[in-house]
Amino acid sequence: MARMTTSPSRPVPTAPDRREPANRPRKTAAIVIAVSTGGPSALAEILPCFTNAACPPILIVQHMPKEFTAHLGERLSKICGHRVAEATDDQLLTPGTILLAPGGIHIEAVKGREGARVKFNHGPPENSCRPAADVLFRSAAQVFGDETLAVVLTGMGSDGLAGCKAIAAAGGAVIAQDEPTSIVWGMPGQVVRAGLAETVLPLDRIGPDIAMRIRRQQ
Repeated sequence: MARMTTSPSRPVPTAPDRREPANRPRKTAAIVIAVSTGGPSALAEILPCFTNAACPPILIVQHMPKEFTAHLGERLSKICGHRVAEATDDQLLTPGTILLAPGGIHIEAVKGREGARVKFNHGPPENSCRPAADVLFRSAAQVFGDETLAVVLTGMGSDGLAGCKAIAAAGGAVIAQDEPTSIVWGMPGQVVRAGLAETVLPLDRIGPDIAMRIRRQQ
């Protein structure tokens, strides 16, 4: 039975039998990230680990009004030394790409003739959020299946929970931020309590853990 890695300060339920061991090499075709309260600082902590040009495309849902997501991308680009930008409709997902969902718009991954692309979704809010991580995560599960890596960081509410269920059902991996390092342990806490997190880590270990997964598949 696979067991989740977690902070020693809080017991966490054992992952279901269908989950693979956290240390088993697995190909990652896309990384999807959900984050809300405390998100800019959390992203600034982990994104500098993903400057490798061969890194799978990264799609981020940060709960933030549309006036601020472009500025967040500019700020993160300076911190990372690697371009972080708002996604555009029909944009091709290529290695090394780091994209933010624009405020006020859901984003989805869709299959195209030349590969996976971003598709804007102007549907109603989910979990009182637009963009919502659940919309992105569900689409990633359909497009990338067991090669999806989901990351749920600090944030209030339960956005990402339903999407993580879809990713886990497809055989993908889920990483959740631990409670001590989260500003609000709402979103990651929901995923952990549901037994969906393959790994639960403090913020400063999430970036290195993902970077190691990427190096193993190269």
